[in-house]
Amino acid sequence: MHKITALFEDRLNVALLGMALLGLVSGGVLWLSGQPDLAEIAWAAGVIPVLAALCIEIVRSLWKGEVGLDIVAALSMSAALFFGETLAAVVVALMYSGGTFLESFAQGRARREMSDLLSRVPRTATRHRDGALDEVPLEDIEPDDLLLIRQGDVAPVDGTVKSERAMLDQSALTGESMPARLSCGQDVMSGSTNAGEAFDLRVTRRASDSTYAGIVRLVEEAQ
Repeated sequence: MHKITALFEDRLNVALLGMALLGLVSGGVLWLSGQPDLAEIAWAAGVIPVLAALCIEIVRSLWKGEVGLDIVAALSMSAALFFGETLAAVVVALMYSGGTFLESFAQGRARREMSDLLSRVPRTATRHRDGALDEVPLEDIEPDDLLLIRQGDVAPVDGTVKSERAMLDQSALTGESMPARLSCGQDVMSGSTNAGEAFDLRVTRRASDSTYAGIVRLVEEAQ
C-alpha cells in the first residue's frame, strides 16, 4: 500500500511540474505573439493545479499538527493571482513544483537503495556444530561461532577469516569495485559477498550489532 501511495505521489509531482512548465512556456509564447489576454489565462491555468494540490497538502499537514513553509508558497501564488500578477504566480508554482519533484526523486532513490540493501540481508547462516553443518536463523548466532560462507554468499555478521584465504566483494560497503584478498585472522565486514571459494568465518559480533545492520539502520533514519 505504501509503495502504491509513493508511486501515485511521484506521478502527481511530475504532472504538476509539467503543467506549471507548460503554463509558463505557452503563456510566454502567447505574450510574445501579441495576445496578452490569452497569456494571462495560460499562466493562471499553470498555477491553479499546483495551488489546489498545495492547499490539499497544507490541510493534511495541519490535520497532523504540522506547519511548514508550504503556506508561504500558497500565499504567494494566491496573492499574485488576486492582484493579476499571473506571471509571478506561475513562476512561484514552477519553483514549488520543481522543488517537490526533486524531493520526490530523492526519496524514490532512497527507497530503491533501501530495498537493495534489505534484499541483500541474509536470513540464515550455515554454522559448524559438532562436526556437522546446521542452517540457523541469524538471531541464533553468537560470538565465537564458526560459520561456513559459501561462494556467492553474503557474510551475515562481522567476523574473522579462519580459512587460509578469502576473496570478498566489498563494493556494497566501501564502493571499491575490486575484490579484497584476505588471509587467516583478518576482519570480515558483514554485507561482504564471497567472490572466491568457500571459507570459514569466526563470529565476533551478533547480527544486530554488525556493520551491515548499522548501515541499514542509518539508511532507514536518513530516508
